[in-house]
Parts: sequence; structure tokens; C-alpha cells
Amino acid sequence: MSPIILFSFVIAYFLLLLTVAWFTSKGSNNQSFFIGNKKSNWMLVAFGMIGTSLSGVTFVSVPGGVGSGNFFYFQIVLGYLLGYMVIAFVLLPLYYRLNVTSIYSYLEQRFGVEAHKVGASFFILSRVVGATARLYLVINILQIFILNKLGVPFVATTFVILLMILLYTFEGGVKTIIYTDTLQTTGMLLGLGVCIFVIIKALGTDFSGALSLLNDKGYTKIFNTDIKAGSFFLKHIIGGMFIAIAMTGLDQEMMQKNISVKNLKDSQKNMMSFTAVLMVVNFLFLFLGGLLYLYAQKMNIVTAPDDLFPTIALSDVFSGTIGILFIIALISALFPSVDGAITSLTSCFCIDILGLNKSQDDEAVVKKKRLKVHFGFAVLFFLLVLVFKAINDKLIIDFILKFAGITYGPLLGLFAFGIFNSRKLNNQLIWMVCIVAPIAALGIDLLSSPEWYEKKLHLTLGLNAVSQSIFKGYKIGNELILINGMITFIGLFIISKKNIKQVI
Repeated sequence: MSPIILFSFVIAYFLLLLTVAWFTSKGSNNQSFFIGNKKSNWMLVAFGMIGTSLSGVTFVSVPGGVGSGNFFYFQIVLGYLLGYMVIAFVLLPLYYRLNVTSIYSYLEQRFGVEAHKVGASFFILSRVVGATARLYLVINILQIFILNKLGVPFVATTFVILLMILLYTFEGGVKTIIYTDTLQTTGMLLGLGVCIFVIIKALGTDFSGALSLLNDKGYTKIFNTDIKAGSFFLKHIIGGMFIAIAMTGLDQEMMQKNISVKNLKDSQKNMMSFTAVLMVVNFLFLFLGGLLYLYAQKMNIVTAPDDLFPTIALSDVFSGTIGILFIIALISALFPSVDGAITSLTSCFCIDILGLNKSQDDEAVVKKKRLKVHFGFAVLFFLLVLVFKAINDKLIIDFILKFAGITYGPLLGLFAFGIFNSRKLNNQLIWMVCIVAPIAALGIDLLSSPEWYEKKLHLTLGLNAVSQSIFKGYKIGNELILINGMITFIGLFIISKKNIKQVI
């Protein structure tokens, strides 16, 4: 299909987003930007969060991973279910009871200013790097399959996409994103459904027949019973649970939308509805991945896992419709993961670092400062995407979860320590614990899987014999975030003392 036609649909889609933003941002103020004036409809929030949770990485990497990992990823999704229940019935009641604008305000009320800064800083670090890595992945696909053919350089593509996102988020913030995310989730799920239908038809079968073919190939295997494997089912389920708690329940981007709902009961309905739909959607992505591999084998298509979906969807074999829907679905997965990230980072920096919620400045002055921060994060995103472009891009996908396990661990430890005991921390040592803990967790992971780091960093570490003698072939998987959180918790206990005051 002509790249000009595909690109015209990208522009048309953006203009639709801009129109929605124009209508929804009318009468907006700073509270609209930060928490949607606590008037968000819980059903819209739940549906829109699907797009935010999945992102472009899920869109191309989950289907691409079926070839080597079968349906093992669904073990993580089962862990998400447990994690989201903890968020709904433990964390959300806490946030509503304290009436927070930023969830990291809890850390200040519980421990003091330093803990507040630590929590916010780790969120900012993790979200900036993770969101820009996801942004890079999708931009790179658009670049390879469309924009290179038009002679548009990568730098220009990145600049225009970030400019688009700035234009429809800078005024309305969360108030606008609730609606644009709903639109974008619809586009992504529509593309997913049509792609599944078209591939099944191309294979000359129906849904049940395709499932039988996948089962015959062994792709539908969900549970890995090899205890030493990184994808062992208990590792994935437990790891998925704590990934959900940390990357959703302790993440300002995700919780900013939840606490924009007017009351706790509706927010809990939002969370559990979102969970149910998310499980079905993730299964469909895995199902699509299996179909793509069946089709690739039939047509003798050989490509990298992350290029499999776009290669088939944009091939000349199918009509232009599937290519258009793929592009719409891809950018529908891109925008929610980036617009929400920039908005939440702006909110976090303004409230948690600059303290604008405590400022005596009038509305106009606060808005001016907020817009500067918003623009600053967009510039930072631009620069980091260019950095990822300069790095070996095969590092990116594996890097995202690994980096999240390192940076969200201190948040997990801090919140767990605050909720489950009443001890008081030595504020001067909080930073030290929260820096040492991730380094220690990274060292443990390195000893567990030195070959992973050797492959990704192109180094010879010579630690394989040491790893075998200590871990006996055991590989740390998604439980890395739990290990990190436990080290943080122990460190915080060491620097704490009994507190006679009632815990918040």
C-alpha cells in the first residue's frame, strides 16, 4: 500500500484527537490537568486504561514472543489479576482516604519530605526511560515501513509525533486524556479484532480450527513447569502480581486517572472492570501471535519477532484495509502510553518536586510553570528517543521490564513499609537505602543470568561458573521487582525506629 495513503491516515487520526481535545479542554484549570476535577466517568477511565496498559510494546512484542515463549506471557497476566485486586482493595482506599493529588504525597504524610522526594524521583526516572523506550519502538516501526519511503528523517518523525502529543495534552491534561484514551483504545481493539479475522481467513479456517492448529504446534501452552526457567509459572504469576502493584498501583500515571473518579466505589469498579477486559485482550494478542507464526510458516516469511506483525500486516498480500487498521491500531497503542506519561510526569514534578499544590501563587502563575514543565518533558523525551536510536535497538524490549524491576523496587519497598508497620524512618538515610537496594538487586540478577548481560552489552564477564555454583541454573525472572522491594524493605527497617504515633 502507498506510504502516502498510510501517512494521510496518521494525520487524519491526529486531527481527530486534536478535535476531541479542543472540546474536552474547554473550561479547564490546573485541577482539570492534574486530576480531572475528580469528575471522570469510571467506565471511560476503565476502558481507556486498556490502551495505556498495553502500549506499542505489547502490540508488537507479545505476538512476536509466541514463537519462542508460547503463551507463557499469560502467566504474568494471571499475576496481574492478583495485583489489581490489591490495588483496588488496599491502595485505592488509602489514596481516597488521604485525598491525594499525587500518590507520593502519602510518603510525605507517613515518613516526611525526603521519602516523598525519593518516591517521586524513582517514578520520574522509571517512567521517563520506560515511556521513551516504548515511544522509540513504535516510531521506529512507522519509520521503517512508511516514512523512510517518503524520505522523512527519523529526527523529524520524532519531533512531529511529540509535537502532536503536546498539542492535545498541554491544556486539558487528565480531563482530556480520559476521552482521547477511550478513542485510542477503541482504535487499537478494532485493529486487533480485524487483524485476527483476516489472518484466520487467510489460513483457510475458523476460530476453533485456528485454535486447534495452534495447539498442534504447541503454541497454546500457558504454564511452564521448569522451576529453573525464568518463565516458571510461579515466578511469572508472583512477578506479575508485584509488577501490577508497582507499575500500576504505585505509578502516578495510572493512579492519576483512577483518583480522578469521583468516589472510591466507582474507582474500584473501574479497576476490576479494567482487569477483566485486560485479561481477554492479552489472550487475544497471544492468539494473534500464534496466527502470525502459522501464516509466516505457510508463506515462508522469516523476520525478527518484533517485525513479524508489521511485516505481515503491511505486505502486498492483504488489502489496504488491514494495513490502515494496523497503523491506526499501532498509533492508538502509541499515544496513550506517551500522552499519559508526559501528563503524569508533569503532575508529579509540579506537585512532588516543585510543590505547586502548596504554592500561594495564583492560577495563572501555576499554569505558566506547569506548561514549562510539560514542554521540558517533551524535549527530554525527544532527546532520549534519539539516544535509543543510537543504541542497538534489539536491547530495548528486554530492557524495559528489567529496568522497571530495578526502579520500581524502592517504591514497592517504601509503600509496603509504610502500610504494614508503624516504625519511623531516619530521613537522612532513605536515599542511601533506596539507591543501594536496586544496585544489590541488579547484582543478584547479574549473578543469576550473566549470559543475558553478556549478550545485551556485548561483554565477556566470566561469571558463568560462579553463577552455576550459587544458583545451580536457577534464572531470576519477573520476581526481580519483588527481590528489589524486599531488599528495600529490610534496609528501611534497619534505619527505622519505633514510632508511638498512629500510622497513617
